[in-house]
Amino acid sequence: VEDQRARWERKRSRTAKELLETEHKYLEQMDLVVTYFVTILKAKGTLKPAVLETIFGALESIYSASHVLSFHLERGNLGPGLESFCQNLDLYGHYAENLEEANKTLKDQLKKNKSFRRFKKLQETRPQFQGRKLEDLLPLPLQRLHQYKHFFRDLLENTSPDSAEHQKLAKAVKSLSEVSQWIQGIIEKRENSLHLLRVQKLLKGQKTQVLTPGRWYIREGWLLVVPSKGEELKRRMFFLFSDILVAAKPCHPLHLLNSHKLACQAVYPLHQCTVDKVFGHTQSQGGLLTLSFPHKTLLLMSSNQQDINDWYRSLTAAVR
Repeated sequence: VEDQRARWERKRSRTAKELLETEHKYLEQMDLVVTYFVTILKAKGTLKPAVLETIFGALESIYSASHVLSFHLERGNLGPGLESFCQNLDLYGHYAENLEEANKTLKDQLKKNKSFRRFKKLQETRPQFQGRKLEDLLPLPLQRLHQYKHFFRDLLENTSPDSAEHQKLAKAVKSLSEVSQWIQGIIEKRENSLHLLRVQKLLKGQKTQVLTPGRWYIREGWLLVVPSKGEELKRRMFFLFSDILVAAKPCHPLHLLNSHKLACQAVYPLHQCTVDKVFGHTQSQGGLLTLSFPHKTLLLMSSNQQDINDWYRSLTAAVR
């Protein structure tokens, strides 16, 4: 038991030391944004207060909270440090929610606002920045949050369950996981919106509305459509979403405006669809899928075994 405790203590000390060292480096980088951008911009009035708020969001409050954590860590007061830190965790979620808008506003200001463009360039040439741009520094709080999760988990694993700090660490790890899930949800939603927008732009015209609230992008790829009467196989691009399957074919390569686009051929709602694998259960070359809708049956083929299996899994999951 004594040996185990000694091992725990050694690991715990190493983790606590690393947490403090990395916290100092993180605060140095955050200080660049707060000192050379936020504070000076507020004083100069180069940006309107609302624009400044949109670009930097809760960054100053996050910076202050990390200062408090660092203060407690330096004195070895992990318990009180964790308590004050957990009270500020929501700031990271709000910061993540705002980050896309922050980047968009920053780009807009760099285009429109000449004095801000000059100011930003000047600040970034300071030796303290070591070639880093403001855009590289803005995501730092979210990267740091990911590191906190690992540090606090390591500390928890190497803290005696009988100690007073164990409970506080367990609470901190739980709170961090919840905020991380919240942020992960924000990232996934953002990526999904980008996929929907990309597919909408790929399709010729506006007849097919891909951008619909609550719709999730799943996958896309080329498949061969097997006609019911012995005609030739047709190669089509399919886009699978949570509620529909879209079939499209390439526009004419010589078309002036749409040569790089796809023309939508059909939209199949998935709520009354059943999916079956006709063959492709073995490791043979490819396979065939049957998609049965109330008034239509679709036969889709691929010569790639892995591809047809992936489509089968994705379609079954989407229908379910």
